[in-house]
Amino acid sequence: MHTWTSSDEPLFFAGPANPGLASAVAGELGVECAPSEFSRFPDGEVSVELGTSVAGRNVVLLQPTSPPVNDHLMELLSFTDACRRASAASVTVVVPYFGYARSDRRLGRRVPVSASMVAELMCAVGVHHLITLDVHSPQIEGFFRIPVDDCSAVPVLSDALARHVTDQSVVVAPDLGAARLAEAYAQRLKIPV
Repeated sequence: MHTWTSSDEPLFFAGPANPGLASAVAGELGVECAPSEFSRFPDGEVSVELGTSVAGRNVVLLQPTSPPVNDHLMELLSFTDACRRASAASVTVVVPYFGYARSDRRLGRRVPVSASMVAELMCAVGVHHLITLDVHSPQIEGFFRIPVDDCSAVPVLSDALARHVTDQSVVVAPDLGAARLAEAYAQRLKIPV
């Protein structure tokens, strides 16, 4: 087990998308959220200010890109850019919900592959490492030029759901992209898909 010294301990920041989740994660890790301030200009543009020096430090930012996806994505990008410009050694983003993940392939000739575009934006602003949770499709990792860890909540959520499973229970996937995840739940809960 690694023991952090004050100089190499990562700075843990909470984005504004879900401060309660970030606070709970920080509590589990036994760290405090580093200070930062998010606000909006009158026209809706996001403003980020780091409340502590990140120079030479490894930064971890927890920021889901849940609805409103565009707002939370811009907050994530702006925060990362602020860290890069303030000379952070690295920026790891923890994105429990990865917006635009369903747009992972072209379904027509005149449509974007938005998941790829978001990956490019994250890399361009200085994200060094992405940690996400049960991303819509494993191929999302291929859009990044940085390490991506896609963790799974299936074991924890299956344990929580197990006591509610009956003989009539069935797992349903909302779309083809979720079929892999539905299979994982079905196997753990021993019920059909």
